[in-house]
Amino acid sequence: MTITPDRYLTYRYAGASGDFNPSPLDDEFARSVDLPSRILHGLWTMAQVARAVTEAAGDPAALRSLDVRFRGMALPEEEITVTASVAEVLEDGAAVVTAHAEQGGKKIIRGARAELGATYHSQ
Repeated sequence: MTITPDRYLTYRYAGASGDFNPSPLDDEFARSVDLPSRILHGLWTMAQVARAVTEAAGDPAALRSLDVRFRGMALPEEEITVTASVAEVLEDGAAVVTAHAEQGGKKIIRGARAELGATYHSQ
């Protein structure tokens, strides 16, 4: 999955999440702490990994668990690619998926592990 976060995403995410850390919201502050510019919220990036694996599963309710390792910062207006593959199929039919996210050739999330269970819908 690829996604390009727009320049206003950090403001919308801050309002929705209640995370008003200045690094994603204030260019001047970000530069004062040696960042190249505003950065994306890490949890938003993690949510993109969850989105990629649940879209591949065909149902967001399939996500049983998600564990990620943050490895770098992501910036608005630059494409992010999430890549995932099935690592194991469990006895109950659940799948263990490994994933990573990268931007500009650098991994920003590495070693993500998601467990996706089978979901059933009554008709």
